[in-house]
Amino acid sequence: QVQLVESGGGLVQAGDSLRLSCAASGRTFGSAVMGWFRQAPRKEREFVAAITWSGRNTYYADSVKGRFTISRDNAKNTMYLQIDSLKFEDTAVYYCAADGPYGSRTQADFRSWGQGTQVTVSS
Repeated sequence: QVQLVESGGGLVQAGDSLRLSCAASGRTFGSAVMGWFRQAPRKEREFVAAITWSGRNTYYADSVKGRFTISRDNAKNTMYLQIDSLKFEDTAVYYCAADGPYGSRTQADFRSWGQGTQVTVSS
């Protein structure tokens, strides 16, 4: 299992940009499909984006396409989520996940999770 630690969250204004990071340690990082999920207050955790180990293949939730960009740097054992044009509805705890099958958008399919980082967008 891989250990994951998120960072980069905070209080931002609508329209700002933010980059979240997920540092991984433990077993071989380069072989894992990784992703981001988020959970807004009083809502279910939802899929945001995922990326293959090579970084060449990515997929996104329709609600974030065009504003969110997922990437990874295997040399640094780190995955990123660039969020542009932040909206109030992006307010949520963002979770990093790993060891999921390619194409999955289901949290139950990912075996490793971080503790989350809070993103709060003021309108």
